[in-house]
Amino acid sequence: MVKLTKARTFHAYLDSCHRRYSCVHCRAHLANHDDLISKSFQGSQGRAYLFNAVVNVACGPAEERLLLTGLHAVADIFCESCHTTLGWKYEQAFELSQKYKEGKFIIEVSHMIKDNGWD
Repeated sequence: MVKLTKARTFHAYLDSCHRRYSCVHCRAHLANHDDLISKSFQGSQGRAYLFNAVVNVACGPAEERLLLTGLHAVADIFCESCHTTLGWKYEQAFELSQKYKEGKFIIEVSHMIKDNGWD
């Protein structure tokens, strides 16, 4: 008896010639290295990276949270393939010095791997 498995498909595939980050749980593409803004962020479970753009994620509802850098309106982001919570999207920053984060994404290092083209 042959067991058929459904091939995994993602909503977006990132260019195969670029270094990228993928979900550690299901390998869905998440972000190009070119969209990385900073590696100096802290997530709820440890180190996190700030990205300008991500793919294959869904956003939950926005809520106000008091983070290390002040009050922000953030929405949790989830992998569209395996539904793991990856981090959050900054919807609104209430302090002027934090406005650059609006529309950007945090992905926790523990939920992603470096994929394709890394030495």
